[in-house]
Amino acid sequence: MRGHHHARFHRASADDAAANGGERTNTRVQLEMPPQAMERLQRLKEKSEAASYAEVIRNALRLYEALVDEHEKGAEFSLKRRNGEVVAYKIFV
Repeated sequence: MRGHHHARFHRASADDAAANGGERTNTRVQLEMPPQAMERLQRLKEKSEAASYAEVIRNALRLYEALVDEHEKGAEFSLKRRNGEVVAYKIFV
């Protein structure tokens, strides 16, 4: 579907685990991203010196999960700029 963002998931099955001696396998996720999103991912990989796009995405998921958890507990977010100014930051609208 052109212009739509979606992900396809392949989940490891019990048969996959059995074939690997009972070990749990990773789940492969294939993402289709527009060029601008891919450029953002590439810039983040370079800035963070991540070894892979997967590492960037795993780090982003950890951060997002922590923010969602705090938001659910009623936390409000703010940023402190270099000049000492503190500004409210609306992550979840």
